[in-house]
Amino acid sequence: MRLIDSHCHLNYEGLVERQDEVLDSARERGIAGFLNISTRQREWADIISVADRNADVWASVGVHPHEADAHPDLGAAALVEGADHARVIAIGECGLDYYYDKSDRDAQRERFEAHIDAARQTGLPLVVHTRDAEDDTAEILSRAVKEKGVTGVLHCFTGSADLARKGLDLGFYISLSGIVTFKNARELQDTAKWLPAEQILVETDSPFLAPVPHRGQKCEPAFVADTAAFVAQLRGEPIEALAENTTANFFRLFNKAAGEA
Repeated sequence: MRLIDSHCHLNYEGLVERQDEVLDSARERGIAGFLNISTRQREWADIISVADRNADVWASVGVHPHEADAHPDLGAAALVEGADHARVIAIGECGLDYYYDKSDRDAQRERFEAHIDAARQTGLPLVVHTRDAEDDTAEILSRAVKEKGVTGVLHCFTGSADLARKGLDLGFYISLSGIVTFKNARELQDTAKWLPAEQILVETDSPFLAPVPHRGQKCEPAFVADTAAFVAQLRGEPIEALAENTTANFFRLFNKAAGEA
């Protein structure tokens, strides 16, 4: 069985201090690939360097919506330049977060549009964060897809079934994190049951959101195996089938990685 952690933060506190150990522990559980996600421009070089050192780790370049105010001059050109590296396979994470509102909403939307422009120029998929911003996220992505050249994933999905359907209709993938294992995630669990097999990914978003049975612990990429097992049970399918599908989906979406896998 082979799984991919499609979204982790290996350079965050709690993982970076023992990065090699964390990766080895995940590999022992069948995790065969890791997409190390950036959230600030100053992180890009360090995140890419982890991918340079590990053949099964890839990198993204992007700015989280929480950081939009701190990157007032970030445009598509900087993202395109940052993505000009063999190990960078995605643009993001990017998007909109109206739950915490840590950055001005206009600034969030402007940075999101810059990421979309960069994705179109590079041909790389978007890694999209959205929270309490469903209408604006759907509107922006619908326009982007209509203008062609944009695809991606709604990562750590916690939205409504309606947003899931809209994302799927736009050709986006839906990625499930450890949140799907939580007792209070009934709506998300219902969504997970009907998601098309060809548009599902799994992730940890580590070091956050450790799944059952690891609640309260620092999340690690190894735990994507627990999330995958839970989702497979929800869907009434063998874990091997879910692993095969989600791994194939990862390389279909992040096709720059496919030649190096």
